[in-house]
Amino acid sequence: MKSDIEIAREASPLPIGQIAAKLDIGADALMQFGPDKAKIDASFTDSLGDRPDGNLILVTAVNPTPAGEGKTTTTVGLGDALSKIGKRASICIREPSLGPCFGMKGGAAGGGYAQVIPMEDINLHFTGDFHAITSAHNLLAAMIDNHIFWGNALEIDQRRIRWRRVMDMNDRALRDVVTSLGGVNNGFPGQSGFDITVASEIMAILCLARNLEDLQQRLGDIIVAQRRDKSPVTCRDLKADGAMTVLLKTALQPNLVQTLEHTPAFIHGGPFANIAHGCNSVMATKTALKLSDYVVTEAGFGADLGAEKFFDIKCRKAGLNPAAVVIVATVRALKMNGGVAKAELGEENVEALQHGCANLGRHIENLKRFGVPTLVAINHFISDTDAEIAALEAYVEDQGSEAIICKHWAQGSQGTEALARRVVSVIEAGEADFSPLYPDEMPLMAKIETIAREIYGADSVQADSKILRQLEAWETEGHGHLPVCMAKTQYSFSADPALLGAPDGHELPIREVRLAAGAGFIVVICGAIMTMPGLPRHPAAEVIGLDEIGQVTGLF
Repeated sequence: MKSDIEIAREASPLPIGQIAAKLDIGADALMQFGPDKAKIDASFTDSLGDRPDGNLILVTAVNPTPAGEGKTTTTVGLGDALSKIGKRASICIREPSLGPCFGMKGGAAGGGYAQVIPMEDINLHFTGDFHAITSAHNLLAAMIDNHIFWGNALEIDQRRIRWRRVMDMNDRALRDVVTSLGGVNNGFPGQSGFDITVASEIMAILCLARNLEDLQQRLGDIIVAQRRDKSPVTCRDLKADGAMTVLLKTALQPNLVQTLEHTPAFIHGGPFANIAHGCNSVMATKTALKLSDYVVTEAGFGADLGAEKFFDIKCRKAGLNPAAVVIVATVRALKMNGGVAKAELGEENVEALQHGCANLGRHIENLKRFGVPTLVAINHFISDTDAEIAALEAYVEDQGSEAIICKHWAQGSQGTEALARRVVSVIEAGEADFSPLYPDEMPLMAKIETIAREIYGADSVQADSKILRQLEAWETEGHGHLPVCMAKTQYSFSADPALLGAPDGHELPIREVRLAAGAGFIVVICGAIMTMPGLPRHPAAEVIGLDEIGQVTGLF
């Protein structure tokens, strides 16, 4: 069996100009990065404003397990299948972070015969967007420290600096650090730390900005610290927003590549869904919708995180109206949710599957709350038995949905054609009536409780008086209309990663809340979730390298 990287390396990509031409993007609108990837010029995207939108399809999944689900692979396979049946289609996904590429995943560009290419470039630096975000974020951090060093005219209370530094790598040693040691010339010592770049508010801002003007406005609105009277100090107060916009000017432009079957693919932005809002950029999605009849996008991790934030943050802020949702599930993942150990997943176990299906059922039930028709894609593995598939199909039917077997990893678009045809028929039936889970005017704590109760199945939310007072203060300051972005383990509906299936009656503990005024949401950190991940015992970096002819090995 060939590896993902071997399959990608055997591909024959078309020149990126030919891919762009499929969407009527002229050569003069492309900023090429070699023969097979390009950015779309801002003047071209601005010119698309009056065109009608195509149909937006969200791909989400059950809660992730070590067994694998294949959300990106399914997104690519569905996009290719829509093209195969004659639809003008494109896909929109996030850029991979170096953190998980060298940590656990070893790559995030799809798999098998449902991949985006050039796979190595996409996984390793790509067009430099994440580096630009890292640089802009850390420029602001440096300007805060520099302002304090040169007299602190803004009267920043050094104890109340909110702006940490970032890097696009997993490094637990940097979660909490002390800065400016070494004497007077190095500034004033202070406690700080690092987050991973994908958790940066600037990543969220880039992914939610509509254009350069909106980008700079949002950057200026970032609250970086407080004075002793707790009044906010913004990025604009420090006069950093202009320079940061310059660093992000090119990064804001969507990236265009292709799938193995030459379907146009927009890959832009990359916030994680467990610590951020988990969706690719608004710029890329809206560009694709103006140029395509069908756009397939994904949201990170399980539907309790990525899909909820896609609906309640991205769609709300960008005015998007999704036409259909596909939930990716695997027999293996559902058996693991039913208590089967990873080493035993290859053995038939219908009883465990049926028990684990409760996780899928909760997601189906949740997505109905948003008014968008939902289908289930069974991402097929060779170890799946007929009895297990039949049990899964029967369960989904009982939930009022429909399950469709997909074999895109091995067969490409041919293996997802049935799903594509069913998605089209559902969209053409006009069943979608999208609405967010909660209204803007709902109080912040009530928004948190609504998500905890209706999406996570929690009975209550545990928040101490300090957190409640902070939420009330933000409402008084005019931030009460903002949506909330839950930072929570991806492995469970609860805050306990070991609590699989569809737990209910649990309590959701809130550890911290953060105001992301530039991005336009409140971050709610639950349980032990970290905004700077660590590497596993045996990181993927141990097997990534170059072979004797200089080709990358170890990405998968």
